[in-house]
Amino acid sequence: MAAIADKNKDKSKNKGTGRKIVAQNKKARHDYFVEDSFEAGIELFGTEVKSIRLGKINFTDAYCYVDKGELFVTGFHISPYDKGNIFNKEPLRLKRLLMHKKEIIKMHYYVSKDGYTLVPLCVYFSNSRVKIEVGLCKGKKLYDKREDIADRTRRRESERYEKARSAE
Repeated sequence: MAAIADKNKDKSKNKGTGRKIVAQNKKARHDYFVEDSFEAGIELFGTEVKSIRLGKINFTDAYCYVDKGELFVTGFHISPYDKGNIFNKEPLRLKRLLMHKKEIIKMHYYVSKDGYTLVPLCVYFSNSRVKIEVGLCKGKKLYDKREDIADRTRRRESERYEKARSAE
């Protein structure tokens, strides 16, 4: 009887521990150097969560800022849920991010002093809760972007060469 109870405990621990990625902001990684990243919860309504589950979000132009000790994200578009009727909220409304006070103070320090910006990098579900990965980023110059594209092209060509060589 005790062995059965132990097996059930193990299953409950493993259940829902995965991280299901809903969307990623690839433009942010192209436009910025990501120095550090933080996990933040987001304050949402039920219809917004349902819409996120369907993948109806767009946050390519979104950014975060600190105001009076709280962290907010703006430009984060969540499409209205089809079956949400009167409970739907405005798609581009201001959303509050939930983080520890020390992390918010640290981010505010870097953003105000060193020319960093806060950019949402990824939206995912963790244990049925919506989480956002916020990156502490520094902008890239045009030549940095060109170097990244050239590196990516070189890497791709070398992989093709190795694949063709191993096929022979």
